[in-house]
Amino acid sequence: MRKVIAAINMTLDGICDHTVGIPDEDLHQHYTELIDHSGVILYGRTTYQLMQFWQTLIKEPSGEKYMDDFAKAIDRIPKIVFSHTLQSTGWESATLAAQDLEKEVVALKQQSGKDILVGSRSIIIQLINLNLVDEFQICIHPMLEGKGPQLFDKIKDRTVYRLLKTKTFGSGSIVLYYQPVRT
Repeated sequence: MRKVIAAINMTLDGICDHTVGIPDEDLHQHYTELIDHSGVILYGRTTYQLMQFWQTLIKEPSGEKYMDDFAKAIDRIPKIVFSHTLQSTGWESATLAAQDLEKEVVALKQQSGKDILVGSRSIIIQLINLNLVDEFQICIHPMLEGKGPQLFDKIKDRTVYRLLKTKTFGSGSIVLYYQPVRT
C-alpha cells in the first residue's frame, strides 16, 4: 500500500506560505529527491498555480543546477489538482481530480507504486482531518513571518505524532519527519 506523505514548509511562527522561507540549494535538492521518490503529487488550486512557475525554467533554464533539477523533477511527476474552478491544468503532467479528495486518495493508496506526496496546505489539512496522512514532513525555516496562513488553523481533532528523524540544513532550516500514532 502506498503512503501519503504531507510535506510542507513553515516558519517558526507557524506561517505556511510558499512565497516565504529560505529556498537555498540544499532545500531544493531535498525536495528534488523527495519528488523523485514519489509517484504522484496532490495540489489544491492555489499551490498548483504557484508551482506552475517551474514550467518557465523548463523552457528557459536558470543556469542554477539545483533550480533546474527541481524544475525537471516537478515537471515530470504526475500531479492531481483539486479545484472547483479550473477547467484545465495547462500542464501535460497534471490532471484535474476525477473524484472528491477522500475517494481519490483512498483509491491511490490501494494502488501499487511510489508514495503519494501532498504539497498544499489546504489538502494537507483535509487529509489530516480524514486521518489519511501516513507521514508528515515539516520543514521549519528559522524566521518569523508575522502574517500569512497558519498551517494548523483548521484541524478538527487532536492527533499525536511520533518523531521518526530530523534533517538539518546549513541555512538553519530543519525537516521534522513524523508518523501519526494510530490507536
